[in-house]
Amino acid sequence: MKFNLKKYRVGGLLLILAATTGSGCKKYLDEKDKSNFVKSNYFASSNQAQTFVNGLYNVMYFFQNGDAYGESPFITLELFAGHATSLGQSVNNGNVIHQRTDAVNPGFETVWYNCYKGIANSNLAIENIPGISPMDDGLKKKLIGEAYFFRAFYYYHLVRLYGDVPLITKSQSVSSPDLYPSRTPVADVYKQIIADLQAAEASGMPNTDATGRVSLGAVKTLLASVYLTTAGFPLKQTENYAKAASEIQPVLGWYSLFTDYAYLHDNAHKNQQELIFQINYLVGTQTNAIPQLTIPFNLLVGAYGDHLGAMIPTNQFVASYESGDLRTQERQFYFSSYPQYGNPSNIIQFGEHALYKYFHVESAAQSGNSDENWTLLRLPEAQLIYAEASNEVNGPTADAYAAVNAIRARAKLAPLSNLTKDTFREAIWRERYHELAYENKAYFDMQRTHMAYLPQSNTFADPTASQTEQGVTFKTQYYLWPIPQREISTNSKLTQNPGW
Repeated sequence: MKFNLKKYRVGGLLLILAATTGSGCKKYLDEKDKSNFVKSNYFASSNQAQTFVNGLYNVMYFFQNGDAYGESPFITLELFAGHATSLGQSVNNGNVIHQRTDAVNPGFETVWYNCYKGIANSNLAIENIPGISPMDDGLKKKLIGEAYFFRAFYYYHLVRLYGDVPLITKSQSVSSPDLYPSRTPVADVYKQIIADLQAAEASGMPNTDATGRVSLGAVKTLLASVYLTTAGFPLKQTENYAKAASEIQPVLGWYSLFTDYAYLHDNAHKNQQELIFQINYLVGTQTNAIPQLTIPFNLLVGAYGDHLGAMIPTNQFVASYESGDLRTQERQFYFSSYPQYGNPSNIIQFGEHALYKYFHVESAAQSGNSDENWTLLRLPEAQLIYAEASNEVNGPTADAYAAVNAIRARAKLAPLSNLTKDTFREAIWRERYHELAYENKAYFDMQRTHMAYLPQSNTFADPTASQTEQGVTFKTQYYLWPIPQREISTNSKLTQNPGW
């Protein structure tokens, strides 16, 4: 279903109304255009409310969108962490890796614009769905809860990436006082994020949801992540460690680890078992280039028109795993060879390690049209949030060890034991880097801990006083992204982040 609504740019910042099509979930990706809504009637029925909220899922596609050189947000986030190389033709990706980018990098505007687009539409849903009648009360609460989740989700990305950002919780018009907003302090933005997620918690969602919609598990995992982040830099609200542990603990019993790493990136296991929340894709409706972007450049692996090598792990990072770690064995998290497409007897040797974690066997063997899901939240992250937060409150406990050791057992590694609070903390951080590798977690971990993982020595250090595998020392200004230059030029109330 489609909304046929006019778009507006507000102060270079917000969309008053945004066209929305389809859904971010496989259940709704098959929907056809059944109506032609206009501004006067688009919140007149339960079905229209459902369709509008479905569109909030659609906004998430921007994470995988980008140009042919792999300048997509999901790749940019990894390059900031320093453990990947990229396609030589990509000037912007190269500038990120070597820390010489600037505020006109188009990726910064892509994230800013689309997050505020999601927020604007969430505001509309939160304001208008309560007035729809007749409508089932349970469905109404659930849809409003999803809108609260998405507003929190998009603000959580904005506040971590840009710091103080305009906090807009009402829909806007050309006469709104917030048409050209000022930046809101980080602490106030986080208060709103937490309030929104608490509202979503109370909306009657199921604990889990295999259709791809937001579940209580997704809400609680995101909220626990927020608490863990706010306990670190820049807010240092250390009392939130206990809140993070308490929030995430029930989630650990609602999901279970896969027995095969291949299930993380195949079609048969989408939205199941350990996958708490994903961006959903479906051939014929919405596809992506995740496999093409993560296969080494110009090697004919799979039925893809392009083989771009836009995000390739460094050899030092792959070598930093413990000896015997299943995740580093061929075709687990990584791979270094594969049969040539159309000539399977010829085994192509990559000469480097690529991400098998994102190799989509179905599309590689068939059409080359990938509908692999992108995972935003999964059980190992929840387990590691619990272990880290619990350790900060009580030191190593049996439950904290169990959470980490379940991940290690699947990787065929010996369990951790007899560690101090400090050594257990670093062990948990190391597991985050190795288990959640290239899932857009590392850069955010650097922000909140002000520590970077050094694969060369398997240690952690101040990123501004150490070098990446590529000989780059992290610049302090890179803890935040710049406010996009277009926004600064449009809205005189916006100030730029330090160093940019």
